[in-house]
Amino acid sequence: MLEDIIASAYLESVEDRRRGDREEEVKAVRDYIHGAQRIVVPNWNREKVDVINDVLRSFKLGEAEHLQFNTNCADLTRMPAVTKALMALDISGADLVIARGRLGVPGSGSLLVIMDSRGRILSAAMSPPHVIHKMGVQEAVRSEITHALERIGFSRGSE
Repeated sequence: MLEDIIASAYLESVEDRRRGDREEEVKAVRDYIHGAQRIVVPNWNREKVDVINDVLRSFKLGEAEHLQFNTNCADLTRMPAVTKALMALDISGADLVIARGRLGVPGSGSLLVIMDSRGRILSAAMSPPHVIHKMGVQEAVRSEITHALERIGFSRGSE
């Protein structure tokens, strides 16, 4: 359970014993994502949802549903992608939110964040600004969600 892992890590940090992530902690994150019953992707259109679901299927994970609402106001904040995920969490009651948006200030690139039902970030991946990577939005989203899953030990076809 994530709460037990977090409590243990807090104690280790307070006692100056914390020496980085342990395998059982990373496994707990994977288990949470794998066990999520309701996954949502907040966005105005389905373009990113379809790409995210293609990647989720390739990793044998549950599919996400499109949570359609206007997320433009998130761009007025300091952390647009994180704000978008929190907004989705507040209105959906989902187990897992996968949100993509601007990393920070205009020109900072994009961030895809995977967040649990309590607003805790489980994984994330970034892309440089479009004018630098020159990828289309679908290709960039595919790269980000793939990297966000692989960095915590998921692999294609694994269960």
